[in-house]
Amino acid sequence: MLNLGAPDETEWMQFGVCRETDPEAFYPEKGASATAAKSVCTGCPVRTDCLEYALARNERFGVWGGLSERERRQEQQSRIVDAERRVA
Repeated sequence: MLNLGAPDETEWMQFGVCRETDPEAFYPEKGASATAAKSVCTGCPVRTDCLEYALARNERFGVWGGLSERERRQEQQSRIVDAERRVA
């Protein structure tokens, strides 16, 4: 069973524009374009919540918050580097 988290952590999902879009668009085949999914995310009112949710759970698949798997890895790495710089 899929564990999305506590209801208060996922309430934002009901406002996602992606709810009106074919879920397959957010999980393109390897090497295929994620442009269609990213365009849906562009105007989504919960884009930031979605991205933070995916980053917090190390979501490895699909487009979340307008970022692909690779882009989320880069974002996560960038945040780590920024945090290390603040500490130093």
